[in-house]
Amino acid sequence: MKIGCAAYSFRQYLTSGEMSFEGFLEKAVEMDIDGVELTAYYFPSTDDAYLHTLKRQCYLLGLQVSAAAVGNRFTDPDPGERAAQIEYVKDWVDISVKLGAPCLRLFAGGTPEGHSEAEARQWTIDGLKECAEYAAPRGVLLALENHGGITSTADQVIDLITSVDSEWVGVNLDTGNFREDPYGSLARVAPYAVTAHAKTEIPKSGDGKEEADFSKIVGMLKTQGYKGYLSIEYEAAEDAMTAVPRFAQMLNSLV
Repeated sequence: MKIGCAAYSFRQYLTSGEMSFEGFLEKAVEMDIDGVELTAYYFPSTDDAYLHTLKRQCYLLGLQVSAAAVGNRFTDPDPGERAAQIEYVKDWVDISVKLGAPCLRLFAGGTPEGHSEAEARQWTIDGLKECAEYAAPRGVLLALENHGGITSTADQVIDLITSVDSEWVGVNLDTGNFREDPYGSLARVAPYAVTAHAKTEIPKSGDGKEEADFSKIVGMLKTQGYKGYLSIEYEAAEDAMTAVPRFAQMLNSLV
């Protein structure tokens, strides 16, 4: 198992301009982690020259681009918008190739008002299948995150993945997003994981959040034979500049 960090963890600094993507890579080296997940929201450019510069810097710093990450929605009720979202994902498959990223994190979406979950489910299956057909010959795995909406529960996620039935579509297992039986749900979905997000907090029974037990989570992943990335996606209240390096150190000690 390898430890990574999603650029999203430092969103406050990337959005304000206090940190560049290049600065994020330097921070990753300071934290002694293996790879970085580069989130679409923070790219100042997707021109080839910029992408190749980032790829070169990662190589020289000894970092792998473990994944790219896109914020899409397959469940828009408008067919034209769904088609546009599919093209958006395909564009990011191509960007992933240019970055040397073997994986692209994506979302499903929620059930829109006036439509059924069955409709939203089918739109997502169709979108994932079309994107997988595009991604497979380019060597990019698609990682569907358990991210609320129609991916709120283990049953929903497993149903989508098994319905798509592609070796190029798996799960980005987010440790902080299952609200029903979070540890049990993580264990059930772990066999489908191709990458994973590590969050410092996990939903607790009833309401609110509590500190996540990563001895339990890492042990569960090891039991499932998971050997991929555990990428930090920090969302708690403490400043990321202090909290993320400490979290990275703890995860490194467990894997």
